[in-house]
Amino acid sequence: MTETARYQRADFQTDQEVRWCPGCGDYTILASVQSYLASLDIDREKHVFISGIGCSSRFPYYMNTYGMHTVHGRAPAIATGVATANPDLTVWVITGDGDGLSIGGNHLIHALRRNVNLNIILFNNQIYGLTKGQYSPTSEIGKTTKTSPMGSLDRPFNPVSLALGAEASFVARTLDMDRNHTIEMLGAMHENQGAGLLEIYQNCNVFNDKAFIDLTGKATRDQNRIWLEHGEPIVFGKDGEYGVQVDAAGARIVEVAVVGRENLHVHNAHAPNPAAAFALSRIAQGPYGPTPLGVFRSVQDQSYGHAIERQIAAAQEKRGAGDLATLLRSRGTWTVDA
Repeated sequence: MTETARYQRADFQTDQEVRWCPGCGDYTILASVQSYLASLDIDREKHVFISGIGCSSRFPYYMNTYGMHTVHGRAPAIATGVATANPDLTVWVITGDGDGLSIGGNHLIHALRRNVNLNIILFNNQIYGLTKGQYSPTSEIGKTTKTSPMGSLDRPFNPVSLALGAEASFVARTLDMDRNHTIEMLGAMHENQGAGLLEIYQNCNVFNDKAFIDLTGKATRDQNRIWLEHGEPIVFGKDGEYGVQVDAAGARIVEVAVVGRENLHVHNAHAPNPAAAFALSRIAQGPYGPTPLGVFRSVQDQSYGHAIERQIAAAQEKRGAGDLATLLRSRGTWTVDA
């Protein structure tokens, strides 16, 4: 007898009109997230979507779950409070390259380094879309936009490198148009306890169309997609003719016929030290040419919420449960004994 799924994708859709530009990559990401959540045996009320400001941040309106559309760049901070106050919830953060890496940069890196139990989905379209096409923290040097008419001079962020530098316990990258891989990456992040960041290359067909053509175009994608698989040597190319080696100097692309398959780097996503994963993230400084996709890092470490729970339990065991109402009604000066 075939077991019937508890939910369908339609159960996570709302009655709100989805208001993105026709052809926007956000539609595919929304469908991928809804499909993934439908595959889980988790109450819809246990999911919370927290977003900031930007095109992607309309996401909570379209999810039939709890959610909050917050202020610019502050989604990770608010999500930290939600996850800490109620660790039984599955908290998803929706942000973009402008929202998460510009005004929200500090909130993002501190949520990652604290290992707060958050699933952060970063929509990277390398442009400010909501405000009609200004260069963003991930736009390439020389990018001509309304705010950089002679070309951007800013060195762009590499979101994966940034997350690995903050030692996030989970870091991955995927493409908006690849629904199967996106769903796989969502599942891997959700199963990992702690702070996870999934960067999704998301096409903005109005203000930055074909930014990821090297990875999505039929003529070039096989030569440029470097799929990372734990425990497997890193091989890519239409006929598997290229590979990757990693040493103290970093990661480099080599020809398999020259170095031999046995001398290629075997990817270890579970390595405690993120150095090799960081080296892999530096192969590409954007979606230009060969670019790693998949899980860079997935390690189990104590999450921020669990650490707080243990501290509270230890304090209660030593001093009792306490009485917040009594504390608030007491004098203005409190004495805390060591």
